[in-house]
Amino acid sequence: MTLALIHSRARLGLQAPAVTIEVHLSLGLPSFQLVGLAETTVREARDRVRSALINCGFQFPDRKIIVNLAPADLPKEGGRFDLPIAIGILVASGQIPAHAVAHTEFYGELALSGEIRPIVGEIPLALAAQQANRALLLPMQNARIAQQVPQVQVLGAQHLLQVHSHLMAQQALPAIPAPVAAQPQEQLCLSDVKGQQHAKRALEIAACGCHNMLMFGPPGTGKSMLAQRLAGILPPLTFSEALESAAIYSIAALPPPAEFRQRPFRQPHHTSSAPALAGGGTLPKPGEISLAHHGVLFLDELPEFQRHVLDALREPLETGMVHISRAGRQAEFPAQFQLVAALNPSPTGHHLDGRASKEQILRYLARISGPLTDRIDLQLEVPLLPAGALSQSSTGETSAKVAARVQAGRERQLQRQGKPNARLSNRELEQHCPLQNADSVFLEQAVQQLQLSSRSFHKLWKVARTIADLTDAAEISRPHLLEALSYRAFDKLLRYLRE
Repeated sequence: MTLALIHSRARLGLQAPAVTIEVHLSLGLPSFQLVGLAETTVREARDRVRSALINCGFQFPDRKIIVNLAPADLPKEGGRFDLPIAIGILVASGQIPAHAVAHTEFYGELALSGEIRPIVGEIPLALAAQQANRALLLPMQNARIAQQVPQVQVLGAQHLLQVHSHLMAQQALPAIPAPVAAQPQEQLCLSDVKGQQHAKRALEIAACGCHNMLMFGPPGTGKSMLAQRLAGILPPLTFSEALESAAIYSIAALPPPAEFRQRPFRQPHHTSSAPALAGGGTLPKPGEISLAHHGVLFLDELPEFQRHVLDALREPLETGMVHISRAGRQAEFPAQFQLVAALNPSPTGHHLDGRASKEQILRYLARISGPLTDRIDLQLEVPLLPAGALSQSSTGETSAKVAARVQAGRERQLQRQGKPNARLSNRELEQHCPLQNADSVFLEQAVQQLQLSSRSFHKLWKVARTIADLTDAAEISRPHLLEALSYRAFDKLLRYLRE
């Protein structure tokens, strides 16, 4: 047989479009041509594949070899096509039977010795192979991660000779070793934070309804400690959510979280660029907001971020997606994250220390755009602790106790509407969380008096519904609305500074 067809896939964001490697051997001067919109890393596969086949003792055809990566208009990059090209040459030259490769997809970069090196993006490949009902042959390091995807046959190999023996039915590939259990990380507990009961209450509401949160206050009041403990009271990821998160880490070439169902917690430095936060690059890669998908994105020292970097968060906060467009590539990544931000209310640390004028403080806070703060549900001040609070022993509730209430409240939301309160559209909010006429008028009047936007009206409504869920209340009442209105401290600070 002089024509071989091998199944593989390219990488396009979180998608894994099918690629067919067509290998044809024909008469003519010996040559090796590779076509099909292959980038430099793929074109270099000619030399890697030739050396690997010769060094493994296979016969390299002394004929004209044409390798086509179809479809021709789909860009291909990386070393993942080395192994399928090598297998295609062996099939076309009759060294491997064609039926042995018909129902398997192949991936892997070849060393000159025939060793198979790992690639990027094994989880999307496994999901696509599952839908196509094919087996998946990966480098062993990738196979350990890909086997988390259910109902897909994953094979792992470390050398080209192992793959040949398996396809010739001479010796089966070795079993994929189970992932090594990571050392359990030290759990951060809410009881470590002394005082700040109002902030702890807001953190519980944010965790229950998946609300965005902004904390401001003088340095050392516990803002960062509170934010870092949010992940510990969130409900664990569902299996499908964990797979989505693992897929994003996979294409970003990052190790997955230590625990499969652990919610990601990302804390980028304030010097991060817009592409680092939102994603980008010549070959679009996910940024921090996508790596925080189904988890927490914590931005400390919020005004120290460049304004255009923060404004890149505005659309993803509304849509839960980020669209990256470049001249030659477009990609779409999920970004359904929970934003937690912390800041000092003055360039000097405290807006009441007398070291900065109101105009200086306003210029400092103006680095955060109004449309961004308008998308944050909970805004609260974390004040200085009273005298003697630091010397007292910790007597607050543990994260486990708070997490139990959060889990119960989240389950009520999922049973009622199938999603957390913060993810509801305006129509779904009216359908599942109705307000009494008097309470609706009260909330609208409060929004007008506080000079808030229409978006804030619906966000206050959602926060009130979450407060009601924490108390297992069937309907939203006036106390729930009043508590929701108390979490607009940043708006009050700005009004005070403008007086």
